[in-house]
Amino acid sequence: MTDALAPSILVVGDAMVDRYIIGETTRISPEAPVPVIRAAREDIRPGGAANVAANVAALGQRCALLTICGDDAAGQDLGRMMEHYRVVLDCVLDPGRHTTQKTRVISGVQQIARIDHDGSVGDAARRELARRFEARLDGVRAVILSDYDKGALTDLPTLLAIAREHGVPTFVDPKCADRARYTGAFLLKPNAREFHALFGDCADDRIADRAATVLDAMALEYLVVTRGAKGILMVSRDGDVVDHPTEALQVFDVTGAGDTIMAALVVGIVEGLPIAAAIDQANVAAGIAVSRPGTCVVTRGDLEERLYRRDHAVTKLVLLPLLAAKLAHAREAGARIVFTNGCFDVLHAGHVRLLDLARRQGDVLVVGLNDDASVTRLKGPTRPVNDLADRAEVLSGLASVDHVVAFMEDTPLELIRAIRPDVLVKGGDYALHDIVGADLVRSGGGTVFIAPMLAGRSTTAILRAGTRVTDPTTSELASPALCATVMVENR
Repeated sequence: MTDALAPSILVVGDAMVDRYIIGETTRISPEAPVPVIRAAREDIRPGGAANVAANVAALGQRCALLTICGDDAAGQDLGRMMEHYRVVLDCVLDPGRHTTQKTRVISGVQQIARIDHDGSVGDAARRELARRFEARLDGVRAVILSDYDKGALTDLPTLLAIAREHGVPTFVDPKCADRARYTGAFLLKPNAREFHALFGDCADDRIADRAATVLDAMALEYLVVTRGAKGILMVSRDGDVVDHPTEALQVFDVTGAGDTIMAALVVGIVEGLPIAAAIDQANVAAGIAVSRPGTCVVTRGDLEERLYRRDHAVTKLVLLPLLAAKLAHAREAGARIVFTNGCFDVLHAGHVRLLDLARRQGDVLVVGLNDDASVTRLKGPTRPVNDLADRAEVLSGLASVDHVVAFMEDTPLELIRAIRPDVLVKGGDYALHDIVGADLVRSGGGTVFIAPMLAGRSTTAILRAGTRVTDPTTSELASPALCATVMVENR
């Protein structure tokens, strides 16, 4: 009898550890013409097959990861990360060998260097992986084979044959240009470069035709090609073609996007979605992943919220209890929460740059928004120019903003206490002791970031520019700024 709690999706392949050393550059080394990075923090995230597994689990499916790693510190880090993401880890230890690790050095938001420590895999470890693979197939509804050509899937044809004997569909993310290695998979998901390496160069508008010719030859049911900004193309053995455009989002970092697509695609299929709908879900999940820095784990909450916003065109304004639940879920997935606040009455370039810079300090940006009464108390009886709903809607249109939450107090202290951000961002020329909530955040292990303001941009200055005319209702021409203000007030 199958265990009801057994993993429904098994991920097999080359697991990696992605390490990020993050700091700032202030000078060039006197030893060589290279930047000196003053390291501020270090992050560790799952990579390769481990990233696929973490995404599967975060999207709500029970998941196990079968991989090979060395008996080293990186292998221990992998174990801790999989435990954090609630992934069952079945790791074949290969004594004396190294676990693959990629270390990225980040200055501000710019990747300065990447240092790779590639692992290797022995024959005995591969044989043991194949043995464990067959033993783990009972009750599994789908197998994802994540091939990064690091050695774990050298015997991939054997694994595909075993899965076919057990009637379990296999979803393969390829790396090698040897098409025989992937023959017999249920679904093959190359990116455009991998597709051309496997099947020969062809024009973009001929990819579907080329794919159709290889499906029978390779005994594939589906071929899904991810094409970056050009979207996702699916061709089935039955002749169906789905050409799905990319979700229009700001691209910050494409690292691991293919892992997210595979995870979300297979989760959708396992949950009963038609393949076209599962591709749509995967496309949305990839859009979330590339809008965040570094390797990113997309949660079920992330995906449902983005789908809901897209389908209903609603703002990102949420009540605090709902926000708290979303942030708790994000934290479980390893996200760093960033918080900033303000009135944001007449949004200008300084605001946009501040929010973009704030978002780059972590993974989720929450904006605390003064309600109308508190804006009036702080700014005077003629403010706000735009009411809370309008201000929230404008902020929601920014890709940098993930959530907006209103507060009625004059300061955001209680909101900061409830959210417990990892990073508190404040714009302007502030001393640390003048920033509300700074001590609270720092005492909880967080950091405070003071962002420089864009000179000459402020809501007050914009509104003051409109006072050069005495009466906008007279025949005198009002300034453009005042005209815009009057138009907004009379919406």
